[in-house]
Amino acid sequence: MKGYVQVYTGNGKGKTTAAIGLAVRAAGANLKVFIGQFVKGMHYSELESLKRFSDLITIKQFGRDCFIYNDPTEEDIKRARDGLKESKEIINSGEYQVVILDEIHIALYYNLFPVDEVIDIIKNKPDDVELILTGRYAPQEIIDIADLVTEMREIKHYYVKGVVAREGIEK
Repeated sequence: MKGYVQVYTGNGKGKTTAAIGLAVRAAGANLKVFIGQFVKGMHYSELESLKRFSDLITIKQFGRDCFIYNDPTEEDIKRARDGLKESKEIINSGEYQVVILDEIHIALYYNLFPVDEVIDIIKNKPDDVELILTGRYAPQEIIDIADLVTEMREIKHYYVKGVVAREGIEK
């Protein structure tokens, strides 16, 4: 099977959720999936859900237990760069048919590593690996070389009325 490059971006809700839905679909077809989460180190409900597929879906977080709100720390940069190096090895290992790099665009937005390194990974990925990149602010260079780009656009969201992230729905 030929693998393509998919991008889920935009300011709307659902980028990670869409990628995880694809991971579950792939596992249903007996494909092995790796999910690397950049800038995330906190506990999210998807971590528990995906444990049910541990024979086919591997998930690893490359962030700290908090989100970056200001300038990234040296630790943020180190974790992201180590995660990118590990992700590149995983993509080229032949072990996984689907690789999801969740919030990689946010890592790029915070300059945790250069966009050229991600473009190199995309251009040199094995032909049979499906690569999914998520996060707001996808760089134009990545959009240009991707095979599929979906933009999640916020039209209306209840957080503007003060609704905080709910367990099992937003976190």
